[in-house]
Amino acid sequence: MLTAVEKLKASLRQSSSAGGDGAEAIVKNVDVLKAIEEVIRDIVLQLSQGKAPALSFHKRTQWSNIRFDDTVGLQMAPDCTVSTVRSDCCTSVVRFSLILKVLSMIYKLVQSNTYATKRDIYYNDTQLFGSQRTLDLIIIDISCMLKVPRRSLHVLATSKGFIAGDLCYTEEDGTRVNCSSNSTAVLVPSNICGIKNVSSAAQFLLIVEKDATFQRLLDDEFCIKLAPCIIITGKGVPDLNTRLMVRKLWDSLHIPIFALVDADPHGIEIMCIYKYGSMSMSFDARSLTVPAVMWLGLLPSDMERLNVPNEVLIPLTKRDLSKLNSLQKRPYMSCQPLWNKEMEIMVKCNMKAELQSLTALAPDYLTRVYLPNKLQFGGWI
Repeated sequence: MLTAVEKLKASLRQSSSAGGDGAEAIVKNVDVLKAIEEVIRDIVLQLSQGKAPALSFHKRTQWSNIRFDDTVGLQMAPDCTVSTVRSDCCTSVVRFSLILKVLSMIYKLVQSNTYATKRDIYYNDTQLFGSQRTLDLIIIDISCMLKVPRRSLHVLATSKGFIAGDLCYTEEDGTRVNCSSNSTAVLVPSNICGIKNVSSAAQFLLIVEKDATFQRLLDDEFCIKLAPCIIITGKGVPDLNTRLMVRKLWDSLHIPIFALVDADPHGIEIMCIYKYGSMSMSFDARSLTVPAVMWLGLLPSDMERLNVPNEVLIPLTKRDLSKLNSLQKRPYMSCQPLWNKEMEIMVKCNMKAELQSLTALAPDYLTRVYLPNKLQFGGWI
């Protein structure tokens, strides 16, 4: 039935059999400890020389520091500028001390080979950190400074993503997880690198932008009726674990991966995060991006092709137009002429559409007509 998907899957199998390195780059505990010790040694050396200690790491907030590789995605430029956190500056001394505090906590976790969630660390001293976001940013800074993937720091994030379909795997503690055992989805695990024995007969993996659409696919038994498949959602902007899971499944299964997002700038940007990554995590691009992701829908051109009623479409706002303009200037768009064409259609008609707009054609149009036709005849870009 899924003729186009089967052909694509066969070509992916052939290309993967030729070899290629996996993205599961786990740094050994001893190397993480050495990296932390090097940072502390530098601080002691600066103090012994009568200098105010400072920490530095790659600046990840400027496009000028980012390079694009179509086989990897967004990654840090080798000659990028750095951010410096000084201990003698009133605007950064608190951040400096917090980084050292978290470094000491990470050192103990790695040394004892135990794990903690970011939430555990935050609630260990809420007054010290002030907010969960402050701690989250510090952990990312430390990961970048040490040049170590965050999961190798033994700090886990609480997952928000869900996964369902034809998939079984074993977690690090030996628990066997069956994502097709019931009608409810499984929470994406917090320790992706500990997953092993991945097995699946899925024909493809479908990334779903919104939880509401994901639940609709579950309710309509999409993973069973059309073909064996896997569906996953990060419930909007994906968390790190959901991105790691998509990459893990790509490395393990080498099946087609499609994105199902709203035909709006926000949906396109979310798809780009899965495919090409983000500036903030560009130092760990090889573990997080899947350049093989394809845009299945909702395409702006689908709105006219399917005669979606105008009353369910939404006019673009100034913020939408600004986001579209920003997306079109991103380095990866130069190799996506069809994506650019779709964005131009959106600008021309000055409308955007949510996936739910397809219900104006029929309540089950998404799962009964739209997705089956797309997957059978190759309606992705």
